[in-house]
Amino acid sequence: MKLDLLTALARRISQKQSCAWVADTRGSAYAMADSGGASGSLALSDAQLTEVRRMMAADTSGFLPDSTLFVRVYGVAPRLIVVGAVHIAQALVPIAKLAGFEVIVIDPRAAFLASSKLAGATAIEDWPDDGMAKARPDARTAVVTLTHDPKLDDPALAAALRSPAFYIGALGSRKTHAKRLQRLKGDGFDDAALARIHGPVGLDINAVSPAEIAVSIVAQLVATLRAEAK
Repeated sequence: MKLDLLTALARRISQKQSCAWVADTRGSAYAMADSGGASGSLALSDAQLTEVRRMMAADTSGFLPDSTLFVRVYGVAPRLIVVGAVHIAQALVPIAKLAGFEVIVIDPRAAFLASSKLAGATAIEDWPDDGMAKARPDARTAVVTLTHDPKLDDPALAAALRSPAFYIGALGSRKTHAKRLQRLKGDGFDDAALARIHGPVGLDINAVSPAEIAVSIVAQLVATLRAEAK
């Protein structure tokens, strides 16, 4: 049983899936936990499993409160999917990578991808809906659209809204964002779903240049990510 769990743990780690190993320091009981639940010889209460998941989100190992259960978290780097290899992306990619994000850039325009300085980001040359299907955003993924083109941004936002992505942002003015929300509402998304989109994207720091906008976006990503972990 333990070998089976250790094999499953190793598989999740190799597949870059966040998980945790929970062991009772007073004996030999253990469990492996992931987003789907926990299994093993150690029974975890709902409250304990909730705390393990919080620790996974925070990428923090340690003892569960008031217990002898030690949690070893095997975290994965948060991901940022950028739609549009535009000027702001050239600033956003390196700043996000410095903040610890794995970055993926999606754009169907080969010339844009070839001419952009993407600083080692993974490039997906495809239409956003297909690119998003390949990237498979999860609860440790943020999605930011930058193209200003509804043909590119809207399919990406729709895919993000159908995913558990922890952050969704879209570049554009408030007027542009209002029109965007109307289009997405026409595609069947309700107000609660649309409220997940940060638009205009980024913290309001009166950013003007691409680099300043990139800073505001990454700051908002980090704030949202850390809030999720509390």
